[in-house]
Amino acid sequence: MKKPASSNSRREFVKKTSGALLASTISVNVFGKEVHKHRFNSDTLKVGLIGCGGRGTGAALQATKADPNVVLTAMADIFPDRLEQSYQNLLKENASKIQVDKDHMFIGFDGYKKVLESDVDVVILATPPSFRPGHLADSVAAGKHIFCEKPVAVDAPGIRSVLETAKKAKEKGLALMSGFCWRHDNPKIETYDRILDGAIGDVLSIYNTYNTGALWYHEPKPEWSKVETTLRNWLYYNWLSGDHIVEQAVHSVDLMSWALGDVLPLTATATGGRQSRTEEQWGNVFDHFAVVYEYANGVKGYHFSRQQKGCSRAYGIEIMGDKGRCDIHVGNKHKVIGKKDWSWEDKKEERNNMYQSEHDTLFASIRAGKPFFDGIKMANSTMLAIWGRMAAYTGQTISWEEALNSEEVLAPPLDDYSWDMQWPLKEVARPGITKFV
Repeated sequence: MKKPASSNSRREFVKKTSGALLASTISVNVFGKEVHKHRFNSDTLKVGLIGCGGRGTGAALQATKADPNVVLTAMADIFPDRLEQSYQNLLKENASKIQVDKDHMFIGFDGYKKVLESDVDVVILATPPSFRPGHLADSVAAGKHIFCEKPVAVDAPGIRSVLETAKKAKEKGLALMSGFCWRHDNPKIETYDRILDGAIGDVLSIYNTYNTGALWYHEPKPEWSKVETTLRNWLYYNWLSGDHIVEQAVHSVDLMSWALGDVLPLTATATGGRQSRTEEQWGNVFDHFAVVYEYANGVKGYHFSRQQKGCSRAYGIEIMGDKGRCDIHVGNKHKVIGKKDWSWEDKKEERNNMYQSEHDTLFASIRAGKPFFDGIKMANSTMLAIWGRMAAYTGQTISWEEALNSEEVLAPPLDDYSWDMQWPLKEVARPGITKFV
């Protein structure tokens, strides 16, 4: 997609700029309140938001706070009410940085294309995961820097597409930041630096959990079609979300991979099913998974996740080494017991906001002309979760090569999405009966 010459020259200026920000402000009236808005200049980074749910709105806010001279100028969503709600919430939080006029509020499945056709420099991709491979490919083709939420695909063909797109992004010098936020959490960074530096010796096993209760559900309204009801409750359809091991618990799988230096396992064996969410409204996803990933030299990673109401919760990781151990309870505990005992909580430093840190890092890298690149890691971590789902759905032990080369397609091509689409819903998987494809 060819960009206007002025936009290209502006981006070149931005790439060569290392912090000399030229923003000025003017006073305007927004819903009866005077606020200051940025006056555009050649150093202004413009952001477009694609997917205006809660996470997308949060990411847009963090983007506008990451740099003194960045503004949100375009938004897209398939639902008008979600876009409007997002816009109003952003105005309340950071009105001077929200400069989206009505002509740059795009509704519909092709709305994302109009964002990419505008002169934004950075796009935020925060739609349901099934859209991600196509949105990534088109964003890179349009020459945009990218923040994309995790996961980045729901099936192996999607991952292969993302890997190809990541290669092109690297070649073009585009920044590509993923939503694997724990990688930007100061306590995790310090803890993992110690683990990877041998604080507990050689890692022998890792146990990681993501056990939660029930999540949200939007009761259908009379005017909603079946397609709209499905899309508004996308969590519960594996062709949209990848199932909860991919959509949510992928964070824990990513933490496991990080502890082993992102070396890939050899095989995965798993189980899972649905015991508490069995009604039709819950689509075709499982409510629990248990996966064993086997690495070289017999090292094993044990993953356990569930979304079941009324059950105990756990979100953490326990790493066993031949000279010690590390315990992380996400959010409140980071402890190393080994050659030298250490705890983050013994330190007096304040924790950072990892969501904000992602965007601070992204925009700083763009300013410096040294674009942050997360392309391979985000694809591999997502694939680890997809792989675990495959093993659980089928009840088979599956190798990495088999999983990555799977031909099973869950998500339709972008052009197939419409309000009258008839994408078939696969039956709930049955281990030992459902076949690996």
